[in-house]
Amino acid sequence: MKRTYDLAARAAQWGVALDRVDETDQSTVGFGRRGDQTVVIKRCRNASREARVLRTYAGQGVVRLLDHDDDAMLLEGLIPATQLVSVVNEGDDDRATAILADVVGRMKPRETPSGVPLASQWGQAFVASAACASDVFPVGLVERARHVYVRLCESQATPRLLHGDLHHENVLFDDERGWLAIDPKGVVAELEFELGAALRNPLQRPDRFTDPATIVRRVDRFARDLHLDRDRILSWAFAQVVLALIWLVEDGDDVALEHPWLTLANNLEAMMSSRRSM
Repeated sequence: MKRTYDLAARAAQWGVALDRVDETDQSTVGFGRRGDQTVVIKRCRNASREARVLRTYAGQGVVRLLDHDDDAMLLEGLIPATQLVSVVNEGDDDRATAILADVVGRMKPRETPSGVPLASQWGQAFVASAACASDVFPVGLVERARHVYVRLCESQATPRLLHGDLHHENVLFDDERGWLAIDPKGVVAELEFELGAALRNPLQRPDRFTDPATIVRRVDRFARDLHLDRDRILSWAFAQVVLALIWLVEDGDDVALEHPWLTLANNLEAMMSSRRSM
């Protein structure tokens, strides 16, 4: 069900002349101008938390927050705002992965704002889903992912504020500022956690993200460029893709056994086992 918001009051409040308004399942986004500046107004349920996260990053690797109130944000407009998905579609997945690594490297939070969940809090969905898992996908897979997720949460070295949903549709190009992240959820975890969303995307290209050779190249690039642990990247990605499937079920989506995220989960788990046996 779409959540519709009226942007007229916010546009008047911030002196914005709107050109168009788009709606998604979770938000209403208006595009326009304030004086000679291109801007975006976004209204959504979690706008207050998203604004706190963006303010903490202060424009480093992310879109700039210009103003906000309880349920809306005024953001800088990005031109041409091309999604990173386009680079994958052009056949250059390696370049897209390098761009993602660069964006992550530029995102330097000054602090952790209040109200941002811990990774362990996200993991509570594993327990809540256990009763229905066998009706959707193998209960053993959920239990194994839960075990990995808990182990990783308990062994983190330096948790910090992360974007929490950093993938190819949430990284846009701006002519002046380059590639920038948008739409952070906000979560506190170690940096290896941040790569899970990228490894299960772009959704339109399951041929890419389920391909074992592509997975290896992506993980190697992230580990090398960001000086991270390969095994923990793989393990987080495995646990997170199962968690993402659980969220789909909770949202009422149909998850069949041929869902590409299930294929990815199986491939990641096999890679984890292979590395342990080396």
